[in-house]
Amino acid sequence: MQTWSSLNAEQRQQLLSRPAMADSAALSQGVSAIIQQVREQGDAALLSLTARFDGIQLADLTLPASAMQDLASQLKPKVKQAIDQAYQNIKAFHQAQYPQDVKVETAPGVLCELKHAPLAAVGLYIPGGTAPLPSTVLMLGVSAQVAGCQRKVLCTPPNKQGEIAIEIRYAASLCGIDEIYLVGGAQAIAALALGTQSIQKVDKIFGPGNSYVTEAKQQVSRIPAGPAIDMPAGPSEVLVIADAKANPVFVAADLLSQAEHGADSQAVLVSDSASLIDAVKNEVTRQLSTLSRQSIASQAVQHSRYILTESLEQAFAVSNAYAPEHLIVQTDDARSALPHLTNAGSIFVGKWSPESAGDYASGTNHVLPTYGYARNYSSLGLADFMRRYTVQELSYQGLQTIGAAIMDLADAEGLDAHRQAVALRLQQGEQA
Repeated sequence: MQTWSSLNAEQRQQLLSRPAMADSAALSQGVSAIIQQVREQGDAALLSLTARFDGIQLADLTLPASAMQDLASQLKPKVKQAIDQAYQNIKAFHQAQYPQDVKVETAPGVLCELKHAPLAAVGLYIPGGTAPLPSTVLMLGVSAQVAGCQRKVLCTPPNKQGEIAIEIRYAASLCGIDEIYLVGGAQAIAALALGTQSIQKVDKIFGPGNSYVTEAKQQVSRIPAGPAIDMPAGPSEVLVIADAKANPVFVAADLLSQAEHGADSQAVLVSDSASLIDAVKNEVTRQLSTLSRQSIASQAVQHSRYILTESLEQAFAVSNAYAPEHLIVQTDDARSALPHLTNAGSIFVGKWSPESAGDYASGTNHVLPTYGYARNYSSLGLADFMRRYTVQELSYQGLQTIGAAIMDLADAEGLDAHRQAVALRLQQGEQA
């Protein structure tokens, strides 16, 4: 337990630091080599790298159409029902986000419009690892579906049998995704960005992944005329603000639900009650022994932070400084804290709102900014799958109305052609 008020500025910064990421120089070079290999060899590189990293020699990268048939009958009924319910909730929340076009006459005869259009082609990356992630398919796929993206390209690493989990395939079918490739890692990101013989390149790449995937996304986003990416990301994290009345069992469960994501995940508890912190630490130890992913969670728990503050107001300040991906507020009047919390990817209010709800089925998107990026990046939403653009239309009267201002500003900036584009039109209009 660390007492916030007893720390100086440097110690506070150190306390809120994230677990160190992998050697950035070696990581960058390794990813750059993979991207170059895909650029030069296309599908051959993808097949070779899949054999190397995933341990499976594929004959084809494309998921066959037959693998998308009769999916519902192959799922356990409870799993199908859960995916269906999550799909409906996520869809409802994202449909409500659909933007409205704007049309304004800023001056007589000067019409300005703001319009929205879906991105034409989006790449949806679904991590592999130790468990299938149909929830991530839904978070990305529903957003692209509601936005109206024409091409929805899903990439995910195959298992040792060269297959993709039925849960992932079923979630993809609900989202109308019919372009699926058995490739993961940095090589999948390179393929989505550059294109290969099998995979056409996309306009924007979405989805979480390990350090190689994250680095690959950042590198391809710097390619001239290359794809955009959803957001920078690091290891997953949660911060819980709790007072003396919080339930230590719930708080510990929330910390551990984040810790089991990966060994580099981080869980932080900030409280104005020393007794609550002690109770939570004991409960973490007890619950940890019951988890199937105990070895992973145990490593992550080593990165945990328990911070004692003088007040809840100070706890709010600590949270804003940390800018967590997930922020859980378990205080007596949790909703009243919202105006004080400015930096967080997603906020879970009250003791009945576990972070797990947002991960799966409440309806909000679980693709969130991590590593402090919640200060300047937003949680993924419908707008990320669309682009906005402006339209302007001027009548001759409108050009007369603002023509002098345009020409005077062009003169001030020394741009004669800009001035002339207006002046010539005004002259022609007078002669008509």
